[in-house]
Amino acid sequence: MRPAHMTPLLLVAHGSRDPRAARATRALVRAVAAARPGLDVRAAYLDHTLPRPGQVLSALEAAGHERVTLVPLLLTAAYHGRVDVPEVVRTARAAGLRLPVAVAPVLGPVTGAPVDEALLAGLRRRLAAAGSGFDGVVLAAAGTRDATARQTVVRAADALGESLGVPARVAYASAAAPTGAEAVAQLRASGAERIGVAAYFLAPGLLYDAVIGSALEAGAMAAAQPLEGAAELARLVLARADEVSSSLAAVAA
Repeated sequence: MRPAHMTPLLLVAHGSRDPRAARATRALVRAVAAARPGLDVRAAYLDHTLPRPGQVLSALEAAGHERVTLVPLLLTAAYHGRVDVPEVVRTARAAGLRLPVAVAPVLGPVTGAPVDEALLAGLRRRLAAAGSGFDGVVLAAAGTRDATARQTVVRAADALGESLGVPARVAYASAAAPTGAEAVAQLRASGAERIGVAAYFLAPGLLYDAVIGSALEAGAMAAAQPLEGAAELARLVLARADEVSSSLAAVAA
């Protein structure tokens, strides 16, 4: 039996019609595999892009693996994390899958948990690559109607601002306020002049473009790229996987 830390990983992304998103996911797969040589790391998508999670789970079972860990490539535990991800496992079970599957938490903070330092480090590094000398920061995110999930984004913004020593505000591309422009205006009203935009995104796409564009048009100085295949993100993926794969291995033993 493979040791728990070498349990195959299935990274499940939302999926997008924008080809940049799949390229970003593949970059993260490579980064995770490089961080733990010999680990079988694969990607699947909930929508728009193939393969689907059930297809990859079936392939892993056919390859003789004894268990698998599924890591949702999501930054909030909103609808996709609470409903879609468990549903793909249930659907695979209904189709005959017998392989034990441990589902890890999302990559962003969940209720009551601190913001992971690896996530903050990745956000800081991407922002530093865009510019320096900021006296305020916007944390730009996709947006969700889930108030609890939005609160975790606010916590991530607060933690990022605290770690940088500057005020921080959230901004959303859709489904919630404020927009990128409104967040920049809030910071300007509090006295900030050199505003940077951190990207609470794993991959580029239309939502990333929209919220970043809004903030830049309102006068933000620079905007970070999404996390994509950042080494810090790869470490976080492995940490999330290790949290649950050890438990699954203990049950299977």
